[in-house]
Amino acid sequence: MTVRIVLVSVLVWGCNKSHNVVKPQVKPLMEAVYASGFVVSDQEYQVYSQADGTLAEVLVREGEAVKKGDAILKIKSIASSARYHQALETYQQALRNKIPVLSELTAFVQSAQSKMQLDSVNLVRFSNLLKANATTRVEFDRAELQYKNSRNDFEAAKSRLTKAQTDLETNAKNAYNQLQIAEEESGNYTVRSDIDGVVLKIMKEQGELLRRSEAVAVIGKPAAFYLKLTIDELDVQRVKVGQPALIKIDALSDKIVKGKITKVYPLVDTRQQSLRVDVAFEENLSELISGMATEVNIMVQQKETALVIPKQLLLPGDSLWILQDNKKQKIKIIRGIETLDEVEITSGITQESILIN
Repeated sequence: MTVRIVLVSVLVWGCNKSHNVVKPQVKPLMEAVYASGFVVSDQEYQVYSQADGTLAEVLVREGEAVKKGDAILKIKSIASSARYHQALETYQQALRNKIPVLSELTAFVQSAQSKMQLDSVNLVRFSNLLKANATTRVEFDRAELQYKNSRNDFEAAKSRLTKAQTDLETNAKNAYNQLQIAEEESGNYTVRSDIDGVVLKIMKEQGELLRRSEAVAVIGKPAAFYLKLTIDELDVQRVKVGQPALIKIDALSDKIVKGKITKVYPLVDTRQQSLRVDVAFEENLSELISGMATEVNIMVQQKETALVIPKQLLLPGDSLWILQDNKKQKIKIIRGIETLDEVEITSGITQESILIN
């Protein structure tokens, strides 16, 4: 059953004690949906840890104004430091590997080039000897084949050297990029504000262990507030954007403040069977602090002249006992708007009817 509070005054009902009767009253009546929640700073959000580690330094105080991008705190990440040292070792190893590998392949190229040059000279010599009939065709062909083989060996050695240079450069570049990333992540993470606002709360102390995505601070706008409320899921269809609201904030005594619904969220919380509603204030209140508890009547319907009776007189099946012709009679009625204590009767009785309590 929906519970509602009534922020309008309650009329004292006239009553004939000897006959224990009540007469209906014509009066203003407001039907409202009850909501409860908290005052929230505009754009209020929680700041989360970006890594596992320890809170190295808190750079601001609660209540201090900050600009977008200002440093809030620093987190020392142990795991990130370890990744940095691993990345550094990998990069250094990639650099160390270049020298011996390239030196060896360069030597192969130089050796293959020398052999090719020697075989080239030898081929020219056998060509001249063949022209002078001083050697056989077989010997010339052997010298020519030797030159072709050494030339192919030289080209293959150059290709291996070029490929090795490319691979080693790529490996070293990748290792360097990983080192740069690890260097940025290592040591201290600096957590910054996403908005111009005020630090509302620091949730951790210096030296405390932190987990990634753990809330560490709350930041919001300094002088702009709204209400974050919940209503019963049974009232979802009755609440609309733009409806007026009467607000009672526990910390502000009996003061009643006007507001208006600005957002009705489309998802019901299945655990609490409730729906979130946001309400904006229609006046500025200097006394507001984020987190203050509040109760609200969202005005669904209101009539200036309603025929009203105490709700306790209603019988099951929307009926009433009345006194008619000095006899007790049971009649059917039609209800209109209602509050926790009162109900409008739109048909079945008049202002002159005598109701038996």
